[in-house]
Amino acid sequence: MIDVRRADGRYRGGDPAAGIDTRHAFSFGPHYDPDNLRFGAVIACNEERLAPGAGFGEHPHSHTEIVTWVVAGELTHRDSAGHATTVRAGDVQHLSAAAGVRHAERNDGDTPLTFVQTWLAPLEPGGTPSYALVPGIADATPYAVSAAGALLHVRRPAPGERVAVPDAALVYVHVVRGAVRLGDEDLHAGDAARVTGESGLTAEAIGAAELLLWELSR
Repeated sequence: MIDVRRADGRYRGGDPAAGIDTRHAFSFGPHYDPDNLRFGAVIACNEERLAPGAGFGEHPHSHTEIVTWVVAGELTHRDSAGHATTVRAGDVQHLSAAAGVRHAERNDGDTPLTFVQTWLAPLEPGGTPSYALVPGIADATPYAVSAAGALLHVRRPAPGERVAVPDAALVYVHVVRGAVRLGDEDLHAGDAARVTGESGLTAEAIGAAELLLWELSR
């Protein structure tokens, strides 16, 4: 089954007056939808747009695996474990909140920042927080979020190129840029698909595209 969710169906959040525009794919914060709480381990997939100087002040997280993909601009990250990094387009940032951590995220640059942030529920609660930054991850090199039983595949197909969708119990597909044909559906930037029980599925690029494919064990 392929359940397509369109970009214009996302819940709009954030604080536009403060330069923060957020688009939520799942039930989040004041927007509660009991039929859209999660897909497998994925409990949030937020598209964030921060104006120069805007950001999220220090705030807590726990029992969540947080993976960030910068689309454009640079993200400044600081956390209570002492990490202070700049995350750029093509980098994978992974904050494992575990038993609890605080962090802040800002656009300290002079151009707009866009990033996609996915939250995953861990297999087991608790543990020690950890942080990882993978600069310039190569196309088709999976990144394992073992605590959540998930693999992230970043794909950047050329026009007409076909990308294999993992034969997994569940796959969450997010189109970062461009467009692809998935089954009988055309997906464009910001669109997503929740794939259940499919095998031999491919995504064909309609022009150049960039995809995040989450291979989920549950």
